[in-house]
Amino acid sequence: MKLRKHEGRLLKSGGAWIFDNEIAEVSGTFANGDLVRVEDFDGYPLGTGFINMHSRIRVRMLTRDPEAVIDRAFFRERLARAWAYRKKTVDTSSCRLVFGEADDLPGITIDKYEDVLVVESLALGIDRWKDMIAELAKEVLAEDGITVRGIYERSDSKERLKEGMERKKGFIGEPFDTTVRITENGVRYLVDVKDGQKTGFFLDQKYNRLAIQRLAKGGDVLDCFTHTGSFALNAALGGAAFVTGVDASEEAVGMARKNAGLNGFTNVEFMTADVLDLLPKLRAEGKTYDLVVLDPPAFAKSKANVRNATRGYTAINRDGMRLVRHGGFLATCSCSHFMTRELFEKMLREAAREAHVRIRQVEERAQSPDHPVLWTAEESYYLKFYILQVIGSM
Repeated sequence: MKLRKHEGRLLKSGGAWIFDNEIAEVSGTFANGDLVRVEDFDGYPLGTGFINMHSRIRVRMLTRDPEAVIDRAFFRERLARAWAYRKKTVDTSSCRLVFGEADDLPGITIDKYEDVLVVESLALGIDRWKDMIAELAKEVLAEDGITVRGIYERSDSKERLKEGMERKKGFIGEPFDTTVRITENGVRYLVDVKDGQKTGFFLDQKYNRLAIQRLAKGGDVLDCFTHTGSFALNAALGGAAFVTGVDASEEAVGMARKNAGLNGFTNVEFMTADVLDLLPKLRAEGKTYDLVVLDPPAFAKSKANVRNATRGYTAINRDGMRLVRHGGFLATCSCSHFMTRELFEKMLREAAREAHVRIRQVEERAQSPDHPVLWTAEESYYLKFYILQVIGSM
């Protein structure tokens, strides 16, 4: 496969994707999902990647070495490298073991929940290797004395449809109990890897949850979009006077209550409500809090709806700021890479203006290090997390 002249700028600057409009020709016989040799317009070898004519991302690069042998040993080395990185950077009891392109394994993620692995495959090429990759991950962990009791596949994202694949979920290997008990930051959780959101839990917020523990001490806390209660429970462990967690999903709230019981917390309650409707109601009732947490789903799921998403982010942040007592804190985030850091900060300034409050930044954070940001792949930086103090009226 050859690139067009003056194309492949992303690839040549370290990126992992080649788009359909960058390709001059594809020669030889191949099937979608096959590995192909990639050359520049003049024949200079650029490496090897998975091709898929169904996808706008026409080639996902696997290696820059044109002589690399793609076999079991190749993938084992990539997994060993990914695990070695996690051991140096995060608590590995539960963590993201593989983060796609950021670990040079394009299109696949693997989450480790204690002794269970959850695999998500989103690209056709890597999908053909996923069973072997999962088994190799077990081997790599076994070298450190970790026995994996089961592997579950959560390839049920709509992203697979863009690759011409069906959505899929189920066991890889023998069935097992898919409710897993984990401990993170001293908080115990039940994780449903079969039917929970994404792969069962949002590991990327691990250290952001930890950061709010000290801010919660002695205060009243409101945790919005609580899901299974993770920020709320960290606040409770941090010594909050009382914590209220809110989510629109009754199923998620039910799990949050179980998690609170698992930890023996009596200073936390959960309720089912639409956060966008609830925040103005709480203000009308005169409610205020020492800490408000906003962890919404990805409002901006594509570049085309960033403007509408910004309005949603502005509304919840404005209403959240209005509920924070002077001197209190707002922890707020966006998990969409389309909502850039610059756009998010601009939105926060507008929200503060509409709320008629002054804010100052305490911390700027991102996803935890087991979701590494590859600086040549913008899509790998997606989570923006800010802790702000409300210090008075305008």
